[in-house]
Amino acid sequence: MNFLETLRARPLGFLCGLAAVSLAALLLVPPIPQSQIYHGFADQQAVLGIPNFWNVVSNLPFLLVGALGLMNPNVGRELSATVFFIGVFMTGFSSSYYHWQPSDWGLFWDRLPMSVAFMAILANAIEERIDERIGRLLLWPLVALGIASLLIWLRTDDLRLYGWVQFFPVVVLPLIFVLFSPKYTGTGYWFAAAGLYIAAKLLEAFDAPIYAALGVMSGHPLKHVVAAGSCYCIYLAFRGRKPAA
Repeated sequence: MNFLETLRARPLGFLCGLAAVSLAALLLVPPIPQSQIYHGFADQQAVLGIPNFWNVVSNLPFLLVGALGLMNPNVGRELSATVFFIGVFMTGFSSSYYHWQPSDWGLFWDRLPMSVAFMAILANAIEERIDERIGRLLLWPLVALGIASLLIWLRTDDLRLYGWVQFFPVVVLPLIFVLFSPKYTGTGYWFAAAGLYIAAKLLEAFDAPIYAALGVMSGHPLKHVVAAGSCYCIYLAFRGRKPAA
C-alpha cells in the first residue's frame, strides 16, 4: 500500500498525526513575540475624520459576505458553516476596531473571529470529506484551541500556537480537497478561495511597496477586500451546492 492509499484508508489517523507532529515541532521553535512594527501600516491617512481610513473601511466586505452566508439556508444546516460565517461577519467589526487605533489589545480582537473561522472551516471540511460525525465533534475543540492560542499570546507574548492555528488549515485543507471525494458540488469555489487567500497574504506582505507604487492605497486594505473575496467564494460554494454525483 503506497502513501496515498494509506492516507485515504486512515485519513483521521494521518490528520491527527500531522497535527501532533506539527504542534510538537513548535517546541523546537523559539518564542515568537508580537513585533510592534506590525502596527505601523504604510497608509495612515485620515479621511472624513476616520483615522487609517482605508484600513478601516476596507473591512466592510466582511460584513456583507458574513451576512450573506448567515442568511443562506444551506449554511444554516451545518453548525460549522454557521460558525465560520459568524467569524467572517464579526471580522468586519473587529478588524475595523483594531485599525482605528492599532495596538496589541485591538489586534487580539481582530484575530479572535478569524481564528474561530479558520478552525470552523477545517471542521467543516473534515465533516464533508472524511467523517461527518468526527467533523461535528471536532468543531468546538478546534474553536477552543483557536481562542486559547490568542489568550496564550496575550499572556506570554508568544505567537507560535496562533501561527499554527492560522497556517495548519492552509496546509491540510488542500490535501483534504484533493484526496477525498466531495459530498457536494462546488469544489472549484474552494480552490478559488484558496487562491484568493494566498493573494491576500501577498498583499499584506507588500503593504508598503504597493502604497509607494499606487500612492492612493496600500496593500493592507486591498488584502481585506481580497480576503473577503475568498470568503465570498466559500459562500458561493454553499449557495449553489447540490449532492455530488
